[in-house]
Amino acid sequence: MKSSYPALRIMRIKILKFQIKQETRKGWKLLSTPLTFSIVLLAAPLTMMFLLSFWTQDYLVLNRTFTLNNYIEAFTQPVYQLLFSRSLTISLTVTFFTVLLAYPMAYFISFHGGNRKALWLFLITIPFWTSYLLRMFLWKVILGYNGVLNSFLLWLEMISEPLTFILYNSNAVIIALTHGWAPFAILPIFVSLEKIDRSLLEASRDLGDGPFRQFFRVILPLSMPGVVGAALIIFIPTVGDYITPKLVGGTDGLMIANMIQVQFSKANNAPLAAALSVSSLVIVAFISIVFVLVNKKYLRKY
Repeated sequence: MKSSYPALRIMRIKILKFQIKQETRKGWKLLSTPLTFSIVLLAAPLTMMFLLSFWTQDYLVLNRTFTLNNYIEAFTQPVYQLLFSRSLTISLTVTFFTVLLAYPMAYFISFHGGNRKALWLFLITIPFWTSYLLRMFLWKVILGYNGVLNSFLLWLEMISEPLTFILYNSNAVIIALTHGWAPFAILPIFVSLEKIDRSLLEASRDLGDGPFRQFFRVILPLSMPGVVGAALIIFIPTVGDYITPKLVGGTDGLMIANMIQVQFSKANNAPLAAALSVSSLVIVAFISIVFVLVNKKYLRKY
C-alpha cells in the first residue's frame, strides 16, 4: 500500500498539470479575439505612425529615408513649442480644477449619501446621455458675446458691456473641459473613498483628531489612488483634445491636436504630424509616470 502512494501522487500531479494546460489554452482562446483586436486597432496604427515620423513627404510622395528632421522641427519651431506648452498648461489646469471640484462631490456621496448613493451616481452619469460635441457646442452658446452668461449679467446690471475674455481663448477651453470631464473624476475618487475602513475614522476620533485633521491624516492619504486615477483619466485625453479648442478656443486657445490635424490635412505633411503625435504621447507618458511615482511616494509616508 505504501508503495502505491508515490505513484498516486505522481498521477495527481500529472492530472493537475494537464488541467492547468487546458485552462491556459482556454484562457488564450478567450484572449485571442480581444488581443488581435487590440493589435490591429491600436498597436498597428501606433507602429505605422512611429515609422512615418522618421520619413519626409513632398506633396504626395513619401520619402522613406530615415531622418530626425521632423522631431528637430517639432521641438525647435516656436509655434510648436507654444502649442505643446499651451496644451500641457491647459490640461494640467483642467486636471487640477476638475479634481478639486470632483473631490467634494465624491466625498459628499460617500460619507453623506446614505441610502441614496446609487441615485446620486445615477444623476452624475446624466451628462453621458448627451453627445460630447453637443455639450461643448452649448458652452459656445453660453459663453458667447451675446450668449446666456453675458445676457444674464447685463440683465442684472453687473456689467456694462459683454465680457470678451470668456470665449475664444484658453479660459473658455478650461471651463468647457472642466465641465465635460468632471463626471469621469468623481467616480474613481468615490470608489477610493468607499474602500476606506470606517473603523479607522473612529480610531482617529478616539485619538482626538478633529474633522480637519482627520481628513488630511486619514481620508486624503487613503483616497490618493482614486485622486491620481482621476487625474490621469482627465489629463491624458485633454492634452490631445481637438473638439473643444476648435469650438470655443479661437486662435488663442488652439492646442497641439489642432496643429496635428492641420498637418495631416491642409499642410499635407503626414510625417511631421506623426512626429508631433509621437512627441505628445511621450510627453504624456512621462508626466503620467511621474503622477504614479508621486502617489507611491506619498503613500509611503503614511
